[in-house]
Amino acid sequence: MADPNKYPDWSGIWRGIGGNQWDPSKPIGLPQQAPLTPEYQKIFEDSLADQKLGGQGNNVRFTCMPSGMPRTMTVLFQIEFVVTPKVTYLMLANNPSRRIYTDGRGWPKDFEPAFTGYSLGEWKDTDGDGKYDTLEVETRDIRGHRTFDNTGMPLHEDNETVVKERFYADKRDSPTKIFDEITTIDHALTRPWTITKTYIPEKPGVPWIDIICGEANPHVVIGKENYFLSADGYLMPARKNQAAPDLRYFKQTAK
Repeated sequence: MADPNKYPDWSGIWRGIGGNQWDPSKPIGLPQQAPLTPEYQKIFEDSLADQKLGGQGNNVRFTCMPSGMPRTMTVLFQIEFVVTPKVTYLMLANNPSRRIYTDGRGWPKDFEPAFTGYSLGEWKDTDGDGKYDTLEVETRDIRGHRTFDNTGMPLHEDNETVVKERFYADKRDSPTKIFDEITTIDHALTRPWTITKTYIPEKPGVPWIDIICGEANPHVVIGKENYFLSADGYLMPARKNQAAPDLRYFKQTAK
């Protein structure tokens, strides 16, 4: 039996800070300076151009698809860390939960790719005080389509992404910050890209809130076009001069 006292106390509700851009240290969009290949830089720029016209570009999160790794760890809402000797659970308010296996197992041979992927981790005692303070994680087998953030900054469509993380807290008896240093290795990138996310405790008295994206979602995708559902329940265009959807299977009313 592993000694539970060796593991850090990261209990409670936490929330992400720094905005919804992937690298919180830089403004959203092109200033992110993502190390994209020319092919995927073009996809990114086309996505930004389409969004200026009212479209959604390369971003599909607006349809309520899960964010997928590594975007899941932006944590715009709430997260809980449930630490046990064999598995660390990351409970997310608006995305599927993550399971990080720390029992020494190897990679599965026939795992069906998932938006959160498959994660193996190892706890480390980096300061030699006899207690674990850092969780190192590697995640593979991640399902697509995925982007880094809502600008449509792309990851490769081959879905061979590997994400490496280092979770650690500030040096306090009751930590006030948890950091997630994330390195993304992906064929859409010219090199591994490392950024750091920061989580802080939720304000006292704020309850856990399950956010179901599909509830009251006004976005409607038909074919390759996205439309918008008006407050009175009618389909309306999302961009100027947008054509109506193909109604070939509906009986047309004669004028």
